[in-house]
Amino acid sequence: MIKISIQKEVGQFAENKDIARTLRTKIIIPSLSKGKPVEIDFLGVEGVTQSFIHALIAEPIRKFRDEALEKLAYKHCTDNVKEIIKAVYEYLQESMDAE
Repeated sequence: MIKISIQKEVGQFAENKDIARTLRTKIIIPSLSKGKPVEIDFLGVEGVTQSFIHALIAEPIRKFRDEALEKLAYKHCTDNVKEIIKAVYEYLQESMDAE
C-alpha cells in the first residue's frame, strides 16, 4: 500500500491545487495503474478546499472507476474533510452517470 501524508505535503490546510496535481500524477495514478491501494492520510490537516480534493482524486476516479473506489482509502479525516470528500464523490457520480 502506498501512503500519502497530506499534512507533510501542505500543512494544516490543503488548498494548493498544484500540489494535489503532483500527488495525483506522480503517486496516485501510477499506483492505481499497478493495482496498488493508496492511503491518503489527513492526520494533522484541519481543512481542505473542494478544489484541492477534486484536483487530487477526480481524474483517478474517472479513469479507474470502481477500482479507484476500492483502492483509495482516506484516514484521519476531520468532519470537514469528510464532507468535502463526500461532496466531490457525489459530484463525480452525477457527472459519470450523465456520460
